[in-house]
Order: sequence, then structure tokens, then C-alpha cells
Amino acid sequence: MTTAEFVIVANRLPVDRVITPDGEEIWRTSPGGLVAALEPVMHGVDGAWVGWAGVAGLELSPFEANDIRLIPVSLSEQEVQEYYEGFSNDTIWPLYHDVIAPPQYHREWWDAYMNVNLRFATAAADAVAQGGTVWVHDYQLQLVPEMVRALRPDVTIGYFHHIPFPAHGLYAQLPWRDQVLRGLLGADVIGFQRTQDATNFLMAVKRRLGVETKSSTVLLPDGRRPQAKAFPISIDTAPYIELAKRPDIQARAVEIREGLGNPKCILLGVDRLDYTKGIRHRIKAYGELLDQGHISVEDVAFIQVASPSRERVDAYMHLRDEVELATGRINGSHDTLGHTAIRYLHQGYPREEMVAMYLAADVMLVTALRDGMNLVAKEYVATRADNRGVLVLSEFTGAADELRQAVRVNPHDIEGLKDAICAAIEMPREEQSKRMRSLRKRVLTHDVKAWSHSFLKALDHASRARHPQQKTHLEDR
Repeated sequence: MTTAEFVIVANRLPVDRVITPDGEEIWRTSPGGLVAALEPVMHGVDGAWVGWAGVAGLELSPFEANDIRLIPVSLSEQEVQEYYEGFSNDTIWPLYHDVIAPPQYHREWWDAYMNVNLRFATAAADAVAQGGTVWVHDYQLQLVPEMVRALRPDVTIGYFHHIPFPAHGLYAQLPWRDQVLRGLLGADVIGFQRTQDATNFLMAVKRRLGVETKSSTVLLPDGRRPQAKAFPISIDTAPYIELAKRPDIQARAVEIREGLGNPKCILLGVDRLDYTKGIRHRIKAYGELLDQGHISVEDVAFIQVASPSRERVDAYMHLRDEVELATGRINGSHDTLGHTAIRYLHQGYPREEMVAMYLAADVMLVTALRDGMNLVAKEYVATRADNRGVLVLSEFTGAADELRQAVRVNPHDIEGLKDAICAAIEMPREEQSKRMRSLRKRVLTHDVKAWSHSFLKALDHASRARHPQQKTHLEDR
């Protein structure tokens, strides 16, 4: 097999398998923040991407799509249930999101997680060239860095953690806590969204493994010096800016307003249907504002896009029922023949339609209870070249560290959330413009290219430290 200088390892490949009506198999670029963030990095580099194709039991040989060399890892139906739906999304996800839902700890899930991580690590070790670089992504693959290092001690390894890393008091619940820490410490650079996440990780390493740390450096007994630091991720702003300029997208935004009865203000929420996103909290706040007469459905409409997510996990099935019940009650009490209180949309949309919604929305509600970053907040800001619109942003998102001119909220405080929504609805244009100009400056300056450059620069420094005489392919990135 041809090897590559630069290998990305992620749970999913950056493409989805689609069967056309005439039976032809095609591969389409996947939606989602991870692919949007990493795909630009892959172009113009001798690279390969290791990941699962998203279909249980599908055996595929390496292939190329969108000018990226792809190396599929196969998962059985049982592995999807135990490694992905089980350990990744019913153990790690809730634990790392402040136990908003109770994590489930099952030994067979852990066994599947170890086995699948080894398969990914082996694929990466086989794919990377001598002295090359492997960049591992996210919580599904926390054991891969250590496994790759055991198989290929010659390579430089980076790991980026896209979700929060919990405080030690919560992390200590995990029965396999020490194994996960050792897995992550296989990397030369361990990246997090927020400084607090890196601090939590370093504290866990110190307390659990008894290893000394100095600033952001872990002083391992074998002489290695992994770095654990914050590298806040962002978006590729150019496509959003270009789409927002298109006359057809702008016309679609006008259509959306007309379809809602041309209210004075449109509120918008865009999320995966996930219990971490605070969807129930914002629906409750909006419903109380209607009940108390602070707003009316004629004046203020609310669009909630909740794209399907992990629909076979019990917690997500219960969440959907709760959200749809709450939405139905509010609509039943407040809808008129001409106006709907909440336009609830349980489906995904192409980027063009999302940009039209962003342009139509006067207020963007990002009220996550816990979020590694939240790229929707940055997408909304990127589209607002008119310097209009208000971003209401939870202080428990990574984005809140950067987007300081947003209206910040604690989503657990329903009264405070109601006040913030009212303040956003009533905000004068001059203040909107002042805040949005500041937000756009931050998002446009600190885009995905700046994020990847900062991480790869740190990885290059780590590589040079380990191999002082060796020129690295990351130098020009």
C-alpha cells in the first residue's frame, strides 16, 4: 500500500455512501463541523484519511474521493452498538458533558472500544510514511495515540479533542480512566477547545498517574514531553460569506420570513437533537414569554432546526419525545391560523438553506448546557455582512471564550434566558452593529485555516524536538 506523509484518523470518513435511484454508488461530502474543518487541510498535502464509512459490515478497499485518499475501517453491527452507540455515545459523551445524562458503564463496551481503537491504530500505522505525521481526532479514538506510538515510534502524533474534557471529580467516575489518559499521552500534542479543558486533563494526569506537569507540558518518565494546550476550532468562513452574497439565497431568506407571516422578529435555533444543546431550556423560556404576554406569535416567530442524532440511543429517543411534546403544547396554546409559535424541523438541511435561515433570523439562540465549541454560532456570525442580528450565546460553550460581544446567558437560569431573549429582540440597530462587527472580526480572523495552522505548527515543533536533524513536511503548512 502506498504510504502518506500525513494521515488523519477520525471515527468517520469525510464522505457518505449514497445509492442513486438507478442503483449507482456515489460518495458525497459529509455534513458536519469536523469534515468542514479538516477537508481544507487535506488538499495540497501528501495525505490519507482513516475512518469508518458509516455502514455496519461494509468491507471496502482504500479509494479516492474529492481528491482525498480514503482508508476505510470496517465495523460490525455489534461493534457499532458497543463501541460507537455504547461506549462512545452512552459512556464518554454524557460523562464528558458534565453528566447531563447518566453515563452507562459496561465492560463489554470497553472491550469493543479497545478492539476498534486498535483496528484504527493499525490502519494508521500501515498508512503513514517513515517519519510522517498522524493526527487523531476526538473521543471515539482516545486510545489510538498510544497504540500508534507502540506500532510506529518513528512518527509524530497529534490528537485533537473536539468535546469538553471534564473536571477530575467527574472524570474519576470512569472505570478505565487511567487507560484513557495513557492512550491520550501517546500523542506529542494534545489539543483541546478551551484552556479549562486542557487544565482538567493535566490535573487528571497529575492526580491519576502521578506524573509531573510543568505549565502545559507533561514530563513522562520515558523522557517524552507531550504538550496539552487549547486550540479553539473554527470554520471555513469563505463558503458562508459567498453564499450570503448570492441573490437567490437572499431571496430565499425573504421567502422564509414571508412563510412565517412576516413577523417583526425571528428567533432561530440550529442543533443536533442532543440533550447537551439546551433545546428544552430555550423552548421553555420562549413558551413562558408567550404565556406571560411579553411577546406574541404575530410579532415573534421561533424556528428550531433539530437534526436527527443517534436515534437508536435511549436518551436521544426520550429527548425527541420531550421536545416534540413541549413544542406541541406551546403551538396548541398560541398558534393562530396565520402564525405558528414554533416551527420545529426535525431534519437536516443543505448549507444553502441554512445560510438563508441565518440571513432570515434576527436572533440566533445558542443555549447549549455544555459544548466543546459550537460552530453554528460562528456560522451565523460569518453570514451577517450586514452587521445585523444578535447572537445569544451560552457561557458553557467554547465559543463564549472568543465571541465576547454576544449576549451571554446561563441556560439553566430560565428567567435570565428570558431576559436575554427580550434584550436581543429589542436591541437597537446601533448596538447590534457594534457587537456584530466585533464578532465578525474575531470569526473571520480566527478561521479554520488559522486553527489548523496553529495546531500543525505545534506539532512541527514537537517533531523537530524529537528529530532535530529531520526536515518535516509540516514546515510549510
